[in-house]
Amino acid sequence: MIRLTFLTLITMLSFAGNSVLCRLALRQTTIDAASFTALRLVSGALMLTLLVYVRHRSQHAAAAWHVGLGGNWLSALVLFVYASAFSFSYADISTGIGALLLFGAVQATMILTGLWRGERLNARQTMGLVLALAGVVVILSPGLDSPPLASALLMLLSGVAWGVYSLRGRFVADPTGHTSGNFVRAALLSLLLSMLYLPHLRLDAHGALYAVLSGAITSGMGYAIWYAVLPKLTRTRAAAVQLSVPVLASLAGAWFVNEPITMVLMLSSVAVLGGIALVVIHFSVTPR
Repeated sequence: MIRLTFLTLITMLSFAGNSVLCRLALRQTTIDAASFTALRLVSGALMLTLLVYVRHRSQHAAAAWHVGLGGNWLSALVLFVYASAFSFSYADISTGIGALLLFGAVQATMILTGLWRGERLNARQTMGLVLALAGVVVILSPGLDSPPLASALLMLLSGVAWGVYSLRGRFVADPTGHTSGNFVRAALLSLLLSMLYLPHLRLDAHGALYAVLSGAITSGMGYAIWYAVLPKLTRTRAAAVQLSVPVLASLAGAWFVNEPITMVLMLSSVAVLGGIALVVIHFSVTPR
């Protein structure tokens, strides 16, 4: 139990770290969003491919292991949309609000998909969903603390894409191998994006380092650990622990990026996270 708790905490810190590293790179260095996306996906693909290879060697199957890509192009496209929208959004949005919109959109995508497939909400869950949507409206409402609308919508798109990606890979037999193949394909798409932005590309040593750390460590290794602990968590716990990520990202943003924790962020966090908690806390506790 202690090991599971520790690994889950490491994963949540990794997810929050993605937001902090991206925000640090785009705010404090000169790297552009397209280059950050490409470096993140390429380094993530290399790390995940290495992890898959090492795992096969540890299972004494190296001689029989063929280098074949898992995943598929549709999932890779969704992954690319998540990563690119994530990077372009963080050019003009704070760490905490970005993470809140991202994970709010991820959970909303999961919940709405369940409703579309026939699940039903009780009165308390319905109230929670309305409360969460109200929190998002607060974030998007014009004001001194509100983020640019385009950046906020991009982050919502990123969250929807990650939710769709998670749903598509939910029942695959080898999630790490599946994600490895998708990262390789998404990395190729990101290189095409970089070619389109060639006149505007700006590489920066520190920005590149943040991108590689985000890809190899907080994405590649973070996702691998998450997939290892996910089967041991109930559906409710898996959803609930992810609600800690915006809080961790906000604290890290205040510490590392010197971003203020505003009243808008606090109120919207309570509404979005509290509302989603009301929904997921009543879901089935059957292990995934």
